[in-house]
Amino acid sequence: MLDAGIFAETKRVPQCVFNAPKPIIAAYLRGYFSGDGSADARSLKVHATTVSRELKEDLLALLSRLGIMARITTTEPVALSKKFPDFYDEDHPAESARSYTVKISSQDAATFAEQVGFHLTRKDAQLQTQAELVTARQRRMFDGSSGEYLVDPVDSMEYAEAETAYTYNLTVADTHSLIVNDMSEKQCDGDEDCVMLLMDGLLNFSRQFLPDKRGGRMDAPLVMSSRVDPTEIDDEAHNMDIVASYPREFYEATREMADPEAVDIQTGEDTLDTVDQYHGFEHTHESTSIHMGPSLSAYKTLDSMMDKMDAQLELARKLRAVDETDVAERVIEYHFLPDLIGNLRAFSRQETRCLDCGETYRRMPLSGDCRECGGQVNLTVHEGSVNKYIDTAIEVAERFGCREYTKQR
Repeated sequence: MLDAGIFAETKRVPQCVFNAPKPIIAAYLRGYFSGDGSADARSLKVHATTVSRELKEDLLALLSRLGIMARITTTEPVALSKKFPDFYDEDHPAESARSYTVKISSQDAATFAEQVGFHLTRKDAQLQTQAELVTARQRRMFDGSSGEYLVDPVDSMEYAEAETAYTYNLTVADTHSLIVNDMSEKQCDGDEDCVMLLMDGLLNFSRQFLPDKRGGRMDAPLVMSSRVDPTEIDDEAHNMDIVASYPREFYEATREMADPEAVDIQTGEDTLDTVDQYHGFEHTHESTSIHMGPSLSAYKTLDSMMDKMDAQLELARKLRAVDETDVAERVIEYHFLPDLIGNLRAFSRQETRCLDCGETYRRMPLSGDCRECGGQVNLTVHEGSVNKYIDTAIEVAERFGCREYTKQR
């Protein structure tokens, strides 16, 4: 039922133990080491032996959950006819197997004594005695750091062709570590994410991939910053709330339809040029995944601009704290009008372009044909891009009773 294996060589830790909290993991290890483990009588060491390769790896993983590192020594099988010649004349593979010894020593053994221990009084007393008598040494690691650690120099490096077509990175929650070849390996997801984000900028926006037509290179980055300066980000990001909850005064102000500035809520702008500008950004609602939001917004599913405006203003009607007329005027003044004015300016100053050879002219040739190749010359800014929002803006202004000034503009 627990899928823990039937025979000695197939035993392993049940999956439910891996999903359990640390006290349950410690209790499971306490029971296992009480049965199959022992404590050294003359030194601060704990060890256990198993013939199951899976169980050995599972024990290493469970111990690492508690911050305990262990070593594995492998003992090759010895033929029974050689080990007990008086009792065995021939060997059978099932009667001898490779064994694995899980060894915990020094600081890790002291941590084991504190967090795990043994159920059996005799074993636990022996371990606790050694933990009190022996001064545990700090774990020494080959990480090339300061003088407190051992440093293993690299003599040479060479590239080896991989035998597999793909490489996968596993993400382990909480510990961010896993057991590989009897070693506890830390994950490097952050480094990989940085490389992938950099490659996104270098490849997807590379001039070799972008179209060579007019406008194709508008997204090509001219400068890539190696350091993010929050003060250089758009103001929209600075105006975001970064608090974990709103105070009572905020909700009381919404009932009075007060201005947003009436209640002081911390925003990203408040942290600029301080040590908090890179961290400490809270949110009011927890989320298990950044992808839990809508996969396709209504702005994409609604066909016309009028449909989009109707949806936005319908939401404004339902919110007591929102004035739908004010919303309509803001959309017209800050979205429609700037777009109309900008496109009209571009239309009046546009050049003409040959559709065949790409030659541009300040004014349309009198003949209507390209002087270079005789091809058709066309406008670069069309009338439709200028008046596409005019009808929508007029209808919204009339329907929601906008000011005469807004209508005249």
